[in-house]
Amino acid sequence: MKRIRKFSLLAILIVGGVLKINAQATSPNPISTVAPLLLINSDARSAGMGDVGVATSADASSIYHNAAKMAFSTSEYKVGINYTPWLQNLVDGLFVGGGSVINRIDDRSAWGANLRYFSLGTIELYDEIAVPIGIENPSELTAAVSYALKLNDYFSMGVALRYIRSDLSINSQNTDISPINGFGVDVNGFYQSQERNYGSFNGRIRAGFNISNLGPKVSYTSGEENFIPTRMRLGAGFDFIMDDYNMIGVTFETSKLLVPTPPIYGDHDDDPSTPDEIVKGKDDNVGWVEGIFQSFSDAPYGFQEELQEFTIGIGAEYLYNNSFALRTGYFHENEFKGNRQYATIGAGLQANSFNIDLSYLINTASVNNPLESTLRFSLSFDLGDIYENF
Repeated sequence: MKRIRKFSLLAILIVGGVLKINAQATSPNPISTVAPLLLINSDARSAGMGDVGVATSADASSIYHNAAKMAFSTSEYKVGINYTPWLQNLVDGLFVGGGSVINRIDDRSAWGANLRYFSLGTIELYDEIAVPIGIENPSELTAAVSYALKLNDYFSMGVALRYIRSDLSINSQNTDISPINGFGVDVNGFYQSQERNYGSFNGRIRAGFNISNLGPKVSYTSGEENFIPTRMRLGAGFDFIMDDYNMIGVTFETSKLLVPTPPIYGDHDDDPSTPDEIVKGKDDNVGWVEGIFQSFSDAPYGFQEELQEFTIGIGAEYLYNNSFALRTGYFHENEFKGNRQYATIGAGLQANSFNIDLSYLINTASVNNPLESTLRFSLSFDLGDIYENF
């Protein structure tokens, strides 16, 4: 008999045979998806503003939030790296890291590439007499390429193709869990108005949308298919440009998983030998395309529950002389659909072509957050020619 001595929290789920990763854990009726890396925000600038990012100004993490923003990048090249500790209050060795590069090709178009990695810790395996028999390192990885094109001076569209790999198998245990390999497509748009005068200050409007991870279902085990976290994000913002040195940007964002809500089952005939039947909601055993459309009207408790599946984020950023930034924000998820609720603070510093961003999360919910008391770091570099958007 083999035994495990040191493990990550997620590894407990794997060894115990729990194959679905709840994107909205602790909910009475959670929506289950796989590949949690796709929903973890490791961008420190966005993280300091309540995880808003679909309608903020272009930066090195635009590929993750909204690839269409790349066409508004002010540098010929942007190179970024980021690092986020995960569950650091419980176990060591869990983190999300990644890097990206964006190239503004000309006045109207840009391309980018992004790589992200999620380390789920180290699992040390021992036999029945405590002899080491191996070490496992479950992990997830995504790699994306994207392209953005301005349709006019103020609006751009973007598309991204993403490869997804999730390896949660424990080979030494001879489990039937296999790595998954899948793909997803993002479709997005971004609007940024020209700077206008509003009396005592100038202003600029921003808006964006992103439908991410459009792709087929995948399977950890034979005969059981799971949804990847297809998600819709909508956002809008406004920049208060006070003078040549001071600017305050405010951004609002809402998001929703485009994945079917599980129905509620019950035993109609009180016979434990017969399978339960659906008593509320719709059958969630559907294809991924049908699941996207069904996700807007399948909540067992109707329209009120559908509204509960939307998250809300609001963030603010104060920028001084394009060199120093202070940020804050708040993120809210309904208590019955995950109960992620937290405030965030952050800061950024730019020196020549070098940028560093930090963020910190303050949990305000009754459940623990894996990023509580965690600093997220991002570095980026602006290289090459400078572009003026107008």
